[in-house]
Amino acid sequence: MKVMTVFGTRPEGIKMAPIVKELEKRDNVESVVCITAQHREMLDQVLSLFNIKPDHDLNIFSPGQTLTDITNKALKGLEDVIKLEKPDILLVQGDTTTVFAGALAAFYQKVKVGHVEAGLRSGNIYSPYPEEANRKMTGIISHYHFAPTKMNEENLLKEGYKSDRIYITGNTVIDALKHTVKEDYHFQIDLLNQVDYENKKVILLTSHRRENIGKPMENIFSAVRDIVEKHDDVEVIFPRHLNPKVREISDKFLKHERIHLIEPLDYEPFSNLIGKVSLVVTDSGGLQEEAPTLGKPVLVVREETERPEGIESGTAKLVGTSYDKIFGEMDKLISDKNEYVKMANATNPYGNGTAAKKIVDILVEDFYR
Repeated sequence: MKVMTVFGTRPEGIKMAPIVKELEKRDNVESVVCITAQHREMLDQVLSLFNIKPDHDLNIFSPGQTLTDITNKALKGLEDVIKLEKPDILLVQGDTTTVFAGALAAFYQKVKVGHVEAGLRSGNIYSPYPEEANRKMTGIISHYHFAPTKMNEENLLKEGYKSDRIYITGNTVIDALKHTVKEDYHFQIDLLNQVDYENKKVILLTSHRRENIGKPMENIFSAVRDIVEKHDDVEVIFPRHLNPKVREISDKFLKHERIHLIEPLDYEPFSNLIGKVSLVVTDSGGLQEEAPTLGKPVLVVREETERPEGIESGTAKLVGTSYDKIFGEMDKLISDKNEYVKMANATNPYGNGTAAKKIVDILVEDFYR
């Protein structure tokens, strides 16, 4: 069986890496790795960390690229690779433009598609954008739906997908974290080693989503700054996204001696930082899975989330983007120990770190039956 994995961004790389390593272990599987490099530097960091050497690198990244640019270049490049390699199965992960282009390219060549992290839904096709549409369109094309949770499976069943093609596996991000987070981790950035994680209440802030740029992001950053001003024992670490608009807003609203604006972190230091902070404030998708795995409460500063399992289990709260709600929920977690402990100790709904093995086992059993 020849399995081709396709990914193009850092989040995809992180979650696909455990599957690539599992495929490499199998004597009855030929593994082919193709990256689009929709992201370049950030993806290269993940490849290095997990020691993955792509067989094909489309290297499509260009400054100022649009969604149309990414789709066109990925679709054409992947068509050529699929024709050359003739895989039995093509795996994509998540909801990026590379994922949709990869699934579509495979469909055009009548190659079966396996969708890792299938069934996530926010219910709003423009939030997150373009991810919600990408994951729905990828689902239509896919033969295998690897759903992280029961709720993801239910979403797919409601949309008419066949139950015998949906497999609940857990999320491969848990597999990746097991590989990465270490008790005695030492950061290369001195500032991160000097922060008093034991005695301070340290907030990890991330915010970059397109739909939050503007007034929503101003509300998020203002609330964070005011929390720091209210509580002397609070510090904030904000690895800033490279988007100039995000940096412009953070320069305006996050000026404070206990708010540390740092450059984006590689996956390994970022994962270890999650393990050290007190709580996470984020509009990211993946962090909603990673932080609960490490026992960290998450405040989700978005209007919708495609990961409601964390909300239902109590590890995360969807707080929206209004200043008052963000400030109030942060204040509650910082001031109310019982509220904090309740969230920190809630059950993680995203699996136990065996998702990659389950996915490869399913593919092998189905192919060789």
